[in-house]
Amino acid sequence: MRALLAGFEPFDGATVNPSWEAVRQVAGVHAVLLPCVFGESLERLRAAMLEHEPEVVVCVGQAGGRADVTVERVALNLDDARIPDNAGNQPVDQPVVPGGPAAYFATLPVKACVAAARKAGVPASVSHSAGTFVCNHVFYGLMHLIATDFPKVRGGFVHVPFAPGQVLDHGGPSMPTPLVAEALTAIVTAAVLVQDDLRLAGGSLH
Repeated sequence: MRALLAGFEPFDGATVNPSWEAVRQVAGVHAVLLPCVFGESLERLRAAMLEHEPEVVVCVGQAGGRADVTVERVALNLDDARIPDNAGNQPVDQPVVPGGPAAYFATLPVKACVAAARKAGVPASVSHSAGTFVCNHVFYGLMHLIATDFPKVRGGFVHVPFAPGQVLDHGGPSMPTPLVAEALTAIVTAAVLVQDDLRLAGGSLH
């Protein structure tokens, strides 16, 4: 099955984004680097989907402060930026898609994806909040694209912790990039192979 993984460029003054560093290490998938910019990120993602015609799309972003790999369940139709994006945009209380549904659920088997990552030896959990910055913007935009233009595609979003080098000065949770890549490999494999998700309780708003 054809899979597309998307990661982000660094933002907010950082020199690295662990999402892209991990995505580029996953074998057997198409990888695309997204700008951390409202609007433009979705244009880049849509172009990659048209080019590669994937059957599964997993977008990946950085979630500093989280200690494990988190598979997102819900995307909100809301842009509410705490900081400017890399182009200086800072939308507040704006919809991702005017007139679109209030939210979309991922169409990945999120709990099976978490179980697969854990089986690979990587801490992972379900998340019920992708925030309201560019990550959620891309997650919602992806699900809207699937609902309107790519109905046969399964898609979702995964947040990953800081890389170790990002927390040398101030501490906090982090995860080595190769370990994140192992989790993403397991998640993509589960997304391809598992049709019906596990019926287990779980998830956090972070």
